[in-house]
Amino acid sequence: MRLILASGSPRRKELLSKEGYSFEIILADVDEKDKELGNLKADELVKVLSKEKAEYVAATHTEDVVLGADTIVELGGKILGKPADYEDAVKMLSEMQGRWHNVYTGVTICHKGESNTFVVQSGVKFHPLSVEQIRGYLDKHNVLDKAGAYGIQDGMVVETYKGSYTNIVGLPMEKVKEELNKYGV
Repeated sequence: MRLILASGSPRRKELLSKEGYSFEIILADVDEKDKELGNLKADELVKVLSKEKAEYVAATHTEDVVLGADTIVELGGKILGKPADYEDAVKMLSEMQGRWHNVYTGVTICHKGESNTFVVQSGVKFHPLSVEQIRGYLDKHNVLDKAGAYGIQDGMVVETYKGSYTNIVGLPMEKVKEELNKYGV
């Protein structure tokens, strides 16, 4: 029985590798931008997207354990996905500077036609940042593939956080390890 990660995220790959998991990566053909973001709350949306990703891959790998995940940032009821471009990233970070926001990661594990989906939430507070500081951060870090246009691991924008650090990175390893253990992985 293999573990398959249904995600191309380098951060998820790194988190699983650091914990000693052997796994294969198979990308799910799921268009995240095709979703009606306004119709679902952040915690519901990450459940739907993680389940679609895991089930897409699990449909052809029924004997394997397939893990799909999706991470979204929510600020005052507004969902912030991945920025469209550099200026969109500036806008997102400007809105979040000096404020708390929530990071939700939905995870779905599929095996033998059954799926288990859960969501982990963490809170993050940004430093108060000037536009120059935001642009300086963006000039040093590629954030176009990150929900909310930042990485906590970059160390420049986050003042403090509550909850799971690895959830904010993109995969809540405490809960993931607990759930994968149930499958003998």
